Amino acid sequence: MWLEKLHLTYFKSYEEKAFTFGERVNCLIGENGSGKTNLLDAIYFLTLTKSAFHNQDALGIRHANDFFVLDGIFHESGKNIQITCSFQRGQRKVFMADKKNYERLSDHIGLFPLVLIEPNDTDLIRDGSEERRRFFDGVLAQAAPGYLSDFLHYNKILSQRNGLLKLFAERNYLDEDLLETYNEPLIILSQRIYEHRSEFMKRFVPIFYKYYEFLSSGNEQVDVIYESEVADPNFPAGFRKNRSKDLHAQRTGKGVHKDEYIFEIDGVTLRKFGSQGQQKSFLIALKLAQFELLKEEKEKTPILLLDDIFDKLDDRRIHKLIELIDTGFLGQVFITDARPERSQRILENVKADVRFFEIKKVV
Repeated sequence: MWLEKLHLTYFKSYEEKAFTFGERVNCLIGENGSGKTNLLDAIYFLTLTKSAFHNQDALGIRHANDFFVLDGIFHESGKNIQITCSFQRGQRKVFMADKKNYERLSDHIGLFPLVLIEPNDTDLIRDGSEERRRFFDGVLAQAAPGYLSDFLHYNKILSQRNGLLKLFAERNYLDEDLLETYNEPLIILSQRIYEHRSEFMKRFVPIFYKYYEFLSSGNEQVDVIYESEVADPNFPAGFRKNRSKDLHAQRTGKGVHKDEYIFEIDGVTLRKFGSQGQQKSFLIALKLAQFELLKEEKEKTPILLLDDIFDKLDDRRIHKLIELIDTGFLGQVFITDARPERSQRILENVKADVRFFEIKKVV
């Protein structure tokens, strides 16, 4: 599976632009601020129905305009598939496959698997548990059938229960029967989501180990540990027993929205004790494990987006990524770089077809 054509209209820095990409390596070169990352975000948007960098669709509209349109032609199993996304201010975004609307945007996610490696990935290590949950939820949403539906349903009921708790606090009363109508589905969905995540980690972590060893020259032991209070057989009772605290806090204090993924190196926290090089290897190993697992699960090779990585990685780690390209394990790859001479030097001996695209800043 690969993206051949992409047409952008009023998307971020682009007024209107069309691209025809190669099946293997596509290197986007241009000065900082020219729109290279915006182009990667357009590809991300077409595959995952949202931006990689912000939560508001309206931020994708080029200034002084009221809408944007993204249109792409994907190749898969000998067929061409046209995916179109349009968004107008004040309206819902529309996704179409071969000019037929999706009933639900979630039906599109996972059909065109994609992995992004970019500078802000360090937030996975630096920031709190929410950022790590977001990463693994994103992988599961693409990889595991049924997960996204359960996850969206859980968050909807969680929001409703939190609203009810706030209402009870404001009006100083409690309707236990009404609260229970939210408790039971949250408990059931928590247990289902926990099982999804737990089974996923059994597959993911060994693949992650493999890639960390591939990237790292050290002998350190790394780990990703999944922790959830839902694993406790007494979780349902504990959830209900927490009612008083929930009422006081006006939010739900137990459930899979509190799960944690702990990153360790040699038995200690990666964020505090891992070197910069170890952290980089850890992050790339996470993304490559995501890539391989998606490839196995979807039986198609994901698109790989590499944003500004030549500026962030040392020669050894860059060489390892190029090695993966040369083996043919990676499929279509998009690389951004602000220094054309560097990209040409690094990619000159790559066996796969390499195409360069000069992205010029719009004045």
